[in-house]
Amino acid sequence: MSNGVNFSIRRPHLGNGVSSESVLNSLTAPIIAVNQNNVLTVVNPAGEQFFHASAAYLVDKPLGNVIPVDSPLFSLINQSRSHNQAMSEYDIPLETPRIGSQFVNLHAAPIPDSSGAVGVLIILRSIADKIDRQLTHRGSARSITAMASLMAHEVKNPLSGIRGAAQLIEQVMDGENKKLTQLICKEVDRICALVDRIGLFSNEVSLSREAVNIHQVLDHVHQIARNGFAKGIKIVTTFDPSLPLVSGNRDQLVQVFLNLVKNAAEAVSVEGGQINLESAYRHGIRIASPGSSNRVQLPLVISVMDNGSGISEDILPHLFDPFVSNKPKGSGLGLALVAQIVQGHGGVIEAESNPKRTVFRTLLPMYKPERG
Repeated sequence: MSNGVNFSIRRPHLGNGVSSESVLNSLTAPIIAVNQNNVLTVVNPAGEQFFHASAAYLVDKPLGNVIPVDSPLFSLINQSRSHNQAMSEYDIPLETPRIGSQFVNLHAAPIPDSSGAVGVLIILRSIADKIDRQLTHRGSARSITAMASLMAHEVKNPLSGIRGAAQLIEQVMDGENKKLTQLICKEVDRICALVDRIGLFSNEVSLSREAVNIHQVLDHVHQIARNGFAKGIKIVTTFDPSLPLVSGNRDQLVQVFLNLVKNAAEAVSVEGGQINLESAYRHGIRIASPGSSNRVQLPLVISVMDNGSGISEDILPHLFDPFVSNKPKGSGLGLALVAQIVQGHGGVIEAESNPKRTVFRTLLPMYKPERG
């Protein structure tokens, strides 16, 4: 528990015809206020959406009619009221009959000039989690880039020497011994291929960016999948035709979604297996652009969903880290590369998984032409 940001709910105008009520209604975070008896007095539009009920229904009703009285929210309100100061609690389960249970951050503060009244700001954890994941993915990308550079310079050189020596020995060997030298060459080639794959992470060349139609990318991926690795698996596409263009590199975006669809195909059975490709426009979160103080909106949401067995809970938080894989023979590099590419586009990728429903969501910025 710690002090939060103090706020007040008042009726007077702020100037230029803007009232505090209009500001309150414009906020996308749920805000409520209760009087000294914990009766709801204010619910903004975001609060109506959160509680799945109108303000006309909620106002003048006890908060206990909406949220169980043993909820930590009541304790936070009472502490804020008794100490007459702002209070905050993080990662708190908030449960209602209509929305079920959600983890949220809560900020409560006394409302000035209102005896015993308290205002509450509710921040959904999903938004904070997206930011946390993005920062984690950036750290993973930086660490694997450094590792890739090291391996490219320090590992491939001695491997070439080992292979050359094995070839020389092979010339004077016969029978079973010759098979051993051939085995050495094959294993060296396999390690070199792995190093080359890791080397993709160290590619610091600035690729050209342009306006990309994400549906053309997804159609291309769909065509490759249904004629190859996903043959026999049902693939359902649900696209928003009004989606704006993406600012990015087409080849890299094909690589991202080809990898995600391939993983989905490996997670489902051919009989009864289904993959859903969806696109949607939503008012996404704003995040800081890498290496810049600018903040970017991510309204384009591309989802890849499958009805496979799901991802184990112990792996899910580390899924985009290098060398972490849910597959017995997986290298754990595919999703790490996906995270790096998405991060390079200024986007965010997240995953959620339950049996019969695993979803990878990629949030991308839309293309904005440069102005002269």
